[in-house]
Amino acid sequence: MLQLLGVRGLSMVEISLSRRLRRTPFSDGVEAAGVKGYTVYNHMLLPTVFRSVEEDYRHLKEAVQVWDVACERQVEIRGPDAGRLVQMLTPRSLTRMLPGQCYYVPIVDETGGMLNDPVAVKLAEDRWWVSIADSDLLYWVKGIAYGYRLDVLVDEPDVSPLAVQGPKAEDLMCAVFGEQIRSLRFFRFSLFGFAGRDLVIARSGYSKQGGFEIYVEGGDIGMPLWNALMEAGKAMDVRAGCPNLIERIESGLLSYGNDMTDDNTPHECGLGRFCNTESAIGCIGRDALLRVAKEGPVKQIRAIAIDGPPVPRCDRHWPVLARGQVVGRISSAVWSPDFKTNVAIGMVKMTHWDAGTAVTVETPEGLRDAVVQEAFWN
Repeated sequence: MLQLLGVRGLSMVEISLSRRLRRTPFSDGVEAAGVKGYTVYNHMLLPTVFRSVEEDYRHLKEAVQVWDVACERQVEIRGPDAGRLVQMLTPRSLTRMLPGQCYYVPIVDETGGMLNDPVAVKLAEDRWWVSIADSDLLYWVKGIAYGYRLDVLVDEPDVSPLAVQGPKAEDLMCAVFGEQIRSLRFFRFSLFGFAGRDLVIARSGYSKQGGFEIYVEGGDIGMPLWNALMEAGKAMDVRAGCPNLIERIESGLLSYGNDMTDDNTPHECGLGRFCNTESAIGCIGRDALLRVAKEGPVKQIRAIAIDGPPVPRCDRHWPVLARGQVVGRISSAVWSPDFKTNVAIGMVKMTHWDAGTAVTVETPEGLRDAVVQEAFWN
């Protein structure tokens, strides 16, 4: 199998596969479902489109999809100092977090720059999974553990998330795991049996349509679980799916490496509500973020509507201009069929980030009028 991706100036380019680019426990099911595109995420294949981005978007909002998100690798931290180490990574206070809870946690370096924005899963006081976005965070965590001589083991376990997303997700999950799954609260998890194995299942996911993430421990049951979900969901119009670009931008779900990098603080990314910097004692970037919190960011993520016909794919930053001066940049953009405009995520200077501010975006097809929005669309 060869991966095909669009490239600016070329229609297609081939990516040669090797063992460095890992398949997932669900790849056979993804291929049988007719995947049309991939990206590379944490050295693994992540599907990006099946029928079309727009058709996949419509189906996600109306039915239910099964997503291969095994690329959301886990950094497992276990041992007596596990809780201390996780707190060192994030400015979000974990003092009240209980086993069975999931927290969205910005991970920062010593300057307060974003290294990742994972979900932390507290399995026990001495055992955590950090479900990471696209970056080699494992090595940062190992370095911190070794440098501070912490009593922990840090590794990547054989755990591959499988997401079930969409308005019918709960019905499908009940068909496979039982009615008790309806009582699972948002960002909580519990153990549910499948094929003689207990699996961690959380009510969470990378969409605003509702759903679950199944942490499949052991790749050998990947395809049996995939097939069970597909069989149980036939009457619900279940399909293979993937994180959808349109739905993601409408919902304001940020993509690490696209919308934010280590050059940005959580406050610049609009994630200040996930920072308890005063009480996050031990966080490596705490001192730097205390200064940022006091002074406030000078630029911040904003929703931006771009006028005109559908924009091309945003594979590089587009300058945001005001009176000919650069005041920000667009990092993600796409045409929204529901809102009949180009929806975008941009980092904008404080002088121009107020809702209703008119700006100009320099797209590959020329200048477009645009307006900063009060909030994201979903």
